[in-house]
Amino acid sequence: MPRVVLWQPQIPPNTGNVARTCAATGSELHLIEPLGFEINDRQLRRAGLDYWPWVPLHRHGDTTMFLETCRQQGGRLVALSSHAAVAYTDFAFCANDWLLFGQETNGLPAPLLAQADAALTIPMAQKAQPGQGGVRSLNLSVAVAVVLFESLRQIQSKPGK
Repeated sequence: MPRVVLWQPQIPPNTGNVARTCAATGSELHLIEPLGFEINDRQLRRAGLDYWPWVPLHRHGDTTMFLETCRQQGGRLVALSSHAAVAYTDFAFCANDWLLFGQETNGLPAPLLAQADAALTIPMAQKAQPGQGGVRSLNLSVAVAVVLFESLRQIQSKPGK
């Protein structure tokens, strides 16, 4: 089952909504600190409803600690970025992938993006162009749901499933 990773999330309701999606799919949720909120934040808990007992939640003290866990457990680090060139729909997901999403405001830092085994994007019809406006990104919880469900669709449709 692909694992969802949020790098230093900042907005509690987004993380709560991602947690709800993870509960619904049985996917692990990994949070890389520092977080922009307290884990017992009322908005975080509210967005996750009463599903928190079904969220396989893992916290990592920093990026280095997360990358060490990733190396130990194996699997590909698949980063999502509005700056990537490959569409998530053109990628073959595997069950042990780590789906890495960046901060709501700044995305993923370039050095972390460079460490990923793959960098994917969610295509948008009105993608922002320098000096021309447009849509810069999707809401974090929407992006997670779109990519996670596509990865699960692919994995479940592979022979032997």
